[in-house]
Amino acid sequence: MIGRMLGAARLNSDTYEEVERDSGAMIQALLVVVIVSIFSGVGGILSGDATILDGLLFGVIRGIVGWVVWALLALLVGTTILKTASTEADWGQVSRCTGFAQTPGLLNILVFIPIVGGIVLVLSFIWQLAAMVVAIRQSLDYTSTWRAFFVILIAAIPSFIVILLIYWALGI
Repeated sequence: MIGRMLGAARLNSDTYEEVERDSGAMIQALLVVVIVSIFSGVGGILSGDATILDGLLFGVIRGIVGWVVWALLALLVGTTILKTASTEADWGQVSRCTGFAQTPGLLNILVFIPIVGGIVLVLSFIWQLAAMVVAIRQSLDYTSTWRAFFVILIAAIPSFIVILLIYWALGI
């Protein structure tokens, strides 16, 4: 799992292809999401921006819900609106790849460091976005990085709305 996380963070296409093909990697992808959520929660707690309950428990719930919704919407956009002749994917393939794409979020544990924390947060977000583009490109069998980027862009708004509605309904 660590090797796959490193490959995902390095934006290695072969790593994403390996994860896409390995249906047994779903638990690993879920663990990546949970670990990244915990690291982000600890960073928030250390910076004073979150309580233990919000930073850890609700942070993990938000991480998992966000991942599931994001993967589903990216799959829908990628296999309908921006489908190509070679596009073939299911939710498992997309969710495994996008789960591993969250690996750079481990850096969010450093957000408590004055001045540096904000920079780390922005760099972590950009790195995760780049990893997400590679994950979408590989899991949807695209040859175009731009097509993968537009899947993310198009899926972002409904994903954000759906996630907000779920959080509101759960009182998070």
